[in-house]
Amino acid sequence: MSIQVFAHRGASLHAFENTQKAFETAFIHKADGIELDVQLTKDGQAVIFHDLDLRRLTGKAGRVDMITLAELQRRKVGKRFRRFFGAPILTFHEVVAWANAQQMPLNIELKETFVGQVEAVHHLFSSITLPVGSHVSSFHIDVLAYVKHCRPDIETAYLVKKAFDWQSLPAYPFVDAVHAHKRLYKRQNLEAAAAAKKPCRFYGIVGNESFLQAPHDIVIGWIADDVTAVPRIQRQT
Repeated sequence: MSIQVFAHRGASLHAFENTQKAFETAFIHKADGIELDVQLTKDGQAVIFHDLDLRRLTGKAGRVDMITLAELQRRKVGKRFRRFFGAPILTFHEVVAWANAQQMPLNIELKETFVGQVEAVHHLFSSITLPVGSHVSSFHIDVLAYVKHCRPDIETAYLVKKAFDWQSLPAYPFVDAVHAHKRLYKRQNLEAAAAAKKPCRFYGIVGNESFLQAPHDIVIGWIADDVTAVPRIQRQT
């Protein structure tokens, strides 16, 4: 059994992040799954977009939660970047339909616009079919509680920050796994996760990290901009 390698915002080293080309390139590069970011628009539509502010990705001012889906889709991402000119902004349902057709697992990160949006979470996940191996992640612990209440069968992963107390993991029964930056790949954190029976995935992986060769048993995945650079380590089943 190999540790899975997820493509961060698709193959974001080779195509503009969170676009169809980035996702298709990740599929061609044989990623085990795709990490993507989901925000809510003013009219409650789920879109694939990382930032709350629109400027970095579209070159225009505004916030994703202050304009409608129709207004957002009149903009393009990557316009300021010659190499990645003018990719359309995707809806969550468009990407899920594509991923189901390819049976490509998704790491669905719910962003800050989902905080307090219990009904939106229920509407999005109550009857959705996701590819096998998909999961929902978030930095916002309450959002994960909404998801687990709505769909106990969907894996939830808590994106933790540097100040997080890993010893507190047993206090979150609705969290199934932990996602963390590679800087937090530390023995005490790994042992705390193992004691709490919370498998881990680490992001920010570039492929030259020393721990990739003999990862802790609690590790089940890496998240990388370039999945082709990450060695595939086989484990005994």
